[in-house]
Amino acid sequence: MSDQPPFAADPPAAAPRRLHRSRTDRQIAGIAGGLAEYFGVEASWVRIAFVASILLPGPQLLLYAILWAVIPSD
Repeated sequence: MSDQPPFAADPPAAAPRRLHRSRTDRQIAGIAGGLAEYFGVEASWVRIAFVASILLPGPQLLLYAILWAVIPSD
């Protein structure tokens, strides 16, 4: 027989992750800090990836501005 009672309560569910701009880990608008918290990585890596992406053609600055406008603050 198992050690658990037959109707053991389920462990509490974790709160759902929400994407938001960070107030504590912010350099410009908190976008990198918020993305880092959401994905569970260091904010420095998100910032390095963004700066490195500037070297590639594309609308990176426009995307950053859109994220700034769309993602709610913490």
